[in-house]
Amino acid sequence: MRIVRTAVRVEVPATSANLGPGFDAMGMALGLADTVELEAVAGSSEVEVTGEGAGSVPTDESHLVLRALRVGLDHAGAPQPGVRMRCTNRIPHGRGLGSSAAATVAGLLLARGLVAAPEALDDRAVLDLATAMEGHPDNAAPALLGGVTVSWTEDGRARSATLDVPEDTVLDPVVLLPARELSTRTARGLLPETVPHADAAFTAGRAALLVHALTRDPSLLMEATEERLHQTQRAPGMPESVELMRVLRQEGYPATISGAGPSVLVMAGGDAELAPLVRRVVSDPSAWRSARVGLDRRGARLC
Repeated sequence: MRIVRTAVRVEVPATSANLGPGFDAMGMALGLADTVELEAVAGSSEVEVTGEGAGSVPTDESHLVLRALRVGLDHAGAPQPGVRMRCTNRIPHGRGLGSSAAATVAGLLLARGLVAAPEALDDRAVLDLATAMEGHPDNAAPALLGGVTVSWTEDGRARSATLDVPEDTVLDPVVLLPARELSTRTARGLLPETVPHADAAFTAGRAALLVHALTRDPSLLMEATEERLHQTQRAPGMPESVELMRVLRQEGYPATISGAGPSVLVMAGGDAELAPLVRRVVSDPSAWRSARVGLDRRGARLC
């Protein structure tokens, strides 16, 4: 496999996984994206990072985008060039907004853009490779495909379906972001190994209802985003986030913890309406910010 391009650019959106009851299966692409520009060069690689994570993420071969690029090129049977890579990061890290999935998908799509036969890295291959790196397809699928997705694995292969969310839906996501981070590993460590059958049955029913609410009847979003498997269980690691979600829901807003947290996703609500509730609940409102991000329907874009 030859490398036929020397410069490529990709944009990959943030994502919010779980959406309440769709634990490790459902995800939504958000209108906030990282941009990566890459140039193939002779010699060693250079990585420049601006924005989120600058100064804290590695700038050598261990950078996640570069690691994913190498995986993609290996999969396609292409040589491994040196690269100059510039990452403009807008997705906050460690906030449950899919920053690692975005980086992984970015690297794989950059590999697609370099090679002579991009079909070797079609969407199915990219989703498989991203899932192998991430562990779950719930963030990788919406980052790649856009919109709202349901993903699963079958016979070791990742699969995904994109929901038909109407263009005129009331869905208008707002993300409430705390300054503090929470690693996915820490958040997962707070989950019990087993759950009561009644809680599993309740959450499965709500996940099915969520598909209906997102595609047909958004008036059911409040009931459809209820769950009993993971959000309350993670409260010791993000008490303010879980309490803020609880108060928002009490006030009629379909709010969930975004991914592993600690950000809170509000599927429909205005910044002006939400601000007083944030001030009422959190101890330091200045440590929180809101972003009306909207729904990204396009997914990752390779230029």
